[in-house]
Amino acid sequence: MHLPLAERLRPRKLEDYIGQNHLVGKDSIIRRMIESGNVSSFILWGPPGVGKTTLARIIANTVNVPFYTLSAVHSGVKDVREVLERASREARGLFSGGRPILFIDEIHRFSKSQQDSLLAAVESGTVTLIGATTENPSFEVIRPLLSRAQVYTLEPLTAEELDELLKRAINDDTVLSERTVQVEETTALFRYAGGDARKLLNILDLLEQSTPEGQPIVINDKIVTESLQKNPAAYDKQGEMHYDIISAFIKSIRGSDPDAALYWLARMIEGGEEPEFIARRLLILAAEDIGLANPNALLLANATFDAIHKIGWPEGRIPLAECTVYLATSLKSNSAYMGINNALAAVKQSGDLPVPLHLRNAPTGLMKKLGYGDNYLYAHDFPGHFVRQQFLPDELRGAKFWHPADNPAEKKSEDLQNRRWGEGGK
Repeated sequence: MHLPLAERLRPRKLEDYIGQNHLVGKDSIIRRMIESGNVSSFILWGPPGVGKTTLARIIANTVNVPFYTLSAVHSGVKDVREVLERASREARGLFSGGRPILFIDEIHRFSKSQQDSLLAAVESGTVTLIGATTENPSFEVIRPLLSRAQVYTLEPLTAEELDELLKRAINDDTVLSERTVQVEETTALFRYAGGDARKLLNILDLLEQSTPEGQPIVINDKIVTESLQKNPAAYDKQGEMHYDIISAFIKSIRGSDPDAALYWLARMIEGGEEPEFIARRLLILAAEDIGLANPNALLLANATFDAIHKIGWPEGRIPLAECTVYLATSLKSNSAYMGINNALAAVKQSGDLPVPLHLRNAPTGLMKKLGYGDNYLYAHDFPGHFVRQQFLPDELRGAKFWHPADNPAEKKSEDLQNRRWGEGGK
């Protein structure tokens, strides 16, 4: 029985690694670490199938230091302590080289106590930590550990990189290189892969195994689509569950369909998805897609997140369902989301403009002499707690970043702003 194509084709050295040129290309940070043999602690954050584990293994093959690996899915605090003790003994050994490397796959699944158990070893230099995660480390990794490890973001593979991987599989794999492969179209193949190298190789595996010996393996949009409809799990069930279904869930809520949203929620629950992941996405959606149309949505989403931490599964399905239906049936607005994006674009374009003098803080006598805070008008000293004055830098005077959406709450806010500033604006 053949090993899966993804395992057969896994790169063993950096020259064979595809993608992530910003991290492993010429003069990039991780390449410099590997070439110097001086590896610092870091966490690799990115979607499945973009090379996190492979990169860790390449470091293990290249850097001449002891290498230990743990999976957060199967390891507990006891396992962590045992590995750290072995690493400590190795580091103290007479003939040891550099610091041992500890690679932890899916580090976001480690509990706080498990992550705490790593701190002393990382801080003292007993081990160099390399973590891999599909989740935002800011949410899933404790702050003290984050402060001791850089975070490097990995991106989905581009169409050009997927094409390079396809050619390598056809030409270099011990199985595919013995078959005739006809590549007619790659649009569907790359679309289903979605920037995930493992998905692409799993699809190739499926096509190879379903094509009788002696017949050419044909790759075109029709054959790829039909093959996956017959066997949808062939392109990484876990990745499909985690990313495609959460996408359908969010889009159903955004589209105000509570029934579809509950269906996708049930799919995630049955699939063993972590409740915190679902609750966090609801929290983001409440701010991004409902926003000022119904500010209570953010309060309910935050309460749901707290409730999930307290009760977990299976009861956690109830507040998640309540929040899902509430958000799906709520009025929608992305005006705050678009407003901050507009402001960020202005900041990137205009740079660090000076704060107007009348808005500056004046904690010292010198600052007061320089005019800091002069002519600032204290809003509460005026009728209606409002007085017209300039708050933006001169170069952006009159700029408008927030555009209210068409709903009662924001219409009310817009009317109030018009009364304050006039129909013409500031």
